[in-house]
Amino acid sequence: MDDLFKVGVITTTHGIRGEVKVFPATDMERFGELPYVLLDTGSEMKKLAIANVKYFKNQVILKFQGIDNINDIEMYKGRELWIPREDAQKLSEDEYYIGDLIGMEVLLESGEKFGTLRDVMETGANDVYVVDTTDGKEVLLPAIHQCILSVDTEKKVMTIHLMKGLL
Repeated sequence: MDDLFKVGVITTTHGIRGEVKVFPATDMERFGELPYVLLDTGSEMKKLAIANVKYFKNQVILKFQGIDNINDIEMYKGRELWIPREDAQKLSEDEYYIGDLIGMEVLLESGEKFGTLRDVMETGANDVYVVDTTDGKEVLLPAIHQCILSVDTEKKVMTIHLMKGLL
């Protein structure tokens, strides 16, 4: 699903008129800009037009066009919501979609293979890249210019400077 980005997960229903609470996997405000999402039903991707968006604490409450009853949406609790890559937010320089980073080969500045990027932790100050090293260890790399020298999303390769104290 390289051409799709996950934007959230339906956590539960909200009321009896077909609204759902969604735990966002993107900026919450982003839902106000989306005309639709793709619901992974388990067997297909179902396009749902967004009729209304509300925000409550750390969740988004969505109302979809044509779904006016709790019984029409309740079965999709726990299901993911996606959007096509072409509808994703445009990125600034040195910004990357997490889905493009996962699985990336990580090289030391000498060109030696260091490992594979397994996950990205969003900490607030800066992201932290979780790398599984070639010798089976887990290393946390801060996503800062002093550590991340280059990222090539087309070749799926990241070059890093291993700062003192990271191993």
